[in-house]
Amino acid sequence: MDGAKSNFMKNTSKYTELLIIALISIPVIYLLSIWTELPQRVPMHWNAAGEIDRYGDKNELVGLLLMINLPLYFILKYAPKIDPKKKISEAQLAGLRIVMHLFMAVLALFILYSTKQAELSSPFGIVSLMGLLFAALGWYFGRLKPNYFIGIKTPWTLESEEVWNRTHKASGPVWMIGGLLMAIVPLVAKEYSVYAVLGLTLLLTVYSVGYSYWAFKNPLPKSNDLDPR
Repeated sequence: MDGAKSNFMKNTSKYTELLIIALISIPVIYLLSIWTELPQRVPMHWNAAGEIDRYGDKNELVGLLLMINLPLYFILKYAPKIDPKKKISEAQLAGLRIVMHLFMAVLALFILYSTKQAELSSPFGIVSLMGLLFAALGWYFGRLKPNYFIGIKTPWTLESEEVWNRTHKASGPVWMIGGLLMAIVPLVAKEYSVYAVLGLTLLLTVYSVGYSYWAFKNPLPKSNDLDPR
C-alpha cells in the first residue's frame, strides 16, 4: 500500500509539473506566434482608464514574461526545500502553484493581446481577474501550513503555529468574499473598479494583520486550564 501511495504521489507531482510548465509556455508560444505582427515599439503600460502611457521596444515583452513567471515558479517550487519550518510539502503547494500560474498565464495573454491590438481591451477585466485570485487564495488559506514564504506572514503568525492557523482560518472566508466583490464591481460599476481594488485590498490586509495580533494576545485556553481539579 505504501508503495502504491508513493507511486501515486510521484505521478501526481509529475502531472502537476507538466501542467505548470504548459501554463508558463502558453504565453511564450502566443508571443512567438504574433512576433512578426508587432511593431518595434509597442504599448507597455496603461493607466487606470485604459489609456496608453508608456511605449517600449517589443523585446521588453520577453523580459516581461520572464519576470511574471520565473520568480514565481522558483519560489513556489523550492519553498518547501529551503523553508526552515519544514511544515509544507510540494504536494501541499500543488493546488496553489496551479492557481497562481493560471492567473499569471491569463494575465500575460491579456497583456500580449492588448499590446497587439494597441489598446487595453476591457481594462477592468484585470480587476475581476485579481478578485478571483484573492478569492482563490482565501479558499487555500485554511490548508496552508506555517512557513516563511507564502501566506499571512506577521510577527505573530510566524511566532505561533496556533496564531497562524487561527488567522488563516478566520481570514480565508473574508478573502473569498472580498475577492468575489472585487470581481463583481467592474461588471456593475466600472467607474469604481480602482477604488474597489485599493479599498478591498487595504481592508483585507488590515483585517488579517489585526486578527493575527488579536489572536496572539488572546490565545486559546490550554486543556490544563479547563481541568476543574
